[in-house]
Amino acid sequence: MDNLSDTLKKLKITAADRTEDCLEGCLDCLLQALAQNNSETSEKIQGSGILELFANLLTPQSSCTAKVANIIAEVAKNEFMRIPCVDAGLISPLVQLLNSKDQEVLLQTGRALGNVCYDSHSLQAQLINMGVIPTLVKLLGIHCHNAALTEMCLVAFGNLAELESSKEQFASTNIAEELVKLFKKQIEHDKREMIFEVLAPLAENDAIKLQLVEAGLVECLLEIVQQKVDSDKEDDIAELKTASDLMVLLLLGDESMQKLFEGGKGSVFQRVLSWIPSNNHQLQLAGALAIANFARNDGNCIHMVDNGIVEKLMDLLDRHVEDGNVTVQHAALSALRNLAIPVVNKAKMLSAGVTETVLKFLKSEMPPVQFKLLGTLRMLIDAQEAAEQLGKNAKLVERLVEWCEAKDHAGVMGESNRLLSALIRHSKSKDVIKTIVQSGGIKHLVTMATSEHVIMQNEALVALALIAALELGPAEKDLESAKLVQILHRLLADERSAPEIKYNSMVLICALMGSESLYKEVQDLAFLDVVAKLRSHENKSVAQQASLTEQRLTVES
Repeated sequence: MDNLSDTLKKLKITAADRTEDCLEGCLDCLLQALAQNNSETSEKIQGSGILELFANLLTPQSSCTAKVANIIAEVAKNEFMRIPCVDAGLISPLVQLLNSKDQEVLLQTGRALGNVCYDSHSLQAQLINMGVIPTLVKLLGIHCHNAALTEMCLVAFGNLAELESSKEQFASTNIAEELVKLFKKQIEHDKREMIFEVLAPLAENDAIKLQLVEAGLVECLLEIVQQKVDSDKEDDIAELKTASDLMVLLLLGDESMQKLFEGGKGSVFQRVLSWIPSNNHQLQLAGALAIANFARNDGNCIHMVDNGIVEKLMDLLDRHVEDGNVTVQHAALSALRNLAIPVVNKAKMLSAGVTETVLKFLKSEMPPVQFKLLGTLRMLIDAQEAAEQLGKNAKLVERLVEWCEAKDHAGVMGESNRLLSALIRHSKSKDVIKTIVQSGGIKHLVTMATSEHVIMQNEALVALALIAALELGPAEKDLESAKLVQILHRLLADERSAPEIKYNSMVLICALMGSESLYKEVQDLAFLDVVAKLRSHENKSVAQQASLTEQRLTVES
């Protein structure tokens, strides 16, 4: 190490004189010392003040540039050396060197920048602002035959792509084209994996999704799936998963999804369809998720339902009822839910037997599956007949009431409440109301009327008004114990309540007058005062309903 101290002293002098031969010797000694004991040598370098001199040595003309960049790359492997490198002003000259023609200089410069900025979002953001992304993309194109340089670029892309601010810059380059070109040439699993690690964060950006589709990435991914589907090698299974996951990610962009759907005639869409009946769980999952993504607009949904996709998804779900794969269940139910959104699809899906298939999963204890099951049923029951049939299914209603209390899973709780309300609103059936009363569902509908979401409040109030109009007797006790009248008073008195909430609350008050005990509560709470104020409400419907309600209250009293 004494030898190192001499080298550092000598380096200070030669760096100032720019005597290239002596300089090379000193730099070689430093690299040797770093190879033997990186941490200790780095500390000595920091203490010597030599880092500040390196900025002047990083010039394209100097023959020592690659070695200086290599030393910076080596010392920056130590976390404690990164800030000193930044403070010594090394970032700017290193970035300039990315324009060099010398491949060794480029490689060492890339390593140095990568190590100095490692794990620092603020430094990486600085690099992005200095324009390194277009420069690196250009380098990848020029030096694609240099394996070490290619790898350096990929590592840099992988780090920078994690930053949101990088995506726009990447989108304005031909990165998609370059990566797909590179991907097609790779045979080794490890090299492809490196490219995948760059593609995944980049493909989160919609503009880049489309560029990747146009550059032919999907064809590469489908080829990998075909090659690996029957393999039981760990690497192949992992690559199959990565490729099919990336395929699904590309379908999350509206433009890229429509391009691949091609009116339902696209070869990609047809290939994805063939994954659903496959025996490979990963492909079943990717296939169902892909269908859920294709089913993001009405035209696609109608085409797919008319061409038999529902039967394929039902067969898939049937294979996963007993001890099934939860992610596949969730994905297939997501697809069915999306397909059920267009009005014309609902009757077709009901007659295909979708509700029967979906109800097989009522016993599931997995909240994600419960959530999608509820969403699918809610989408399907716009028709009176379907709502009545399901609403009289005591097993379903009991499970809904149970899930209405799933406080740990707000989504499941919300969907259960909405489905309960929808069964009443769409069936308008006394038998459905009786089933819900017997299962203890009334209190949940009353609680739903206090939801922070206006749409849910409204759905609850309409359902409660139907209960009061059609089957008030059996529900009376539950409505009392759930404190419905007090809640309605609060909704009417609260200035923040939406007009439709005030309107439906008054409709409900009128309907409750058929019950002696509930009507007594209405009288005790001085509703007349609150309602009278609403006669001058700016919303015409609210003002009219206030007049009608006031008349009813006055007549009855």
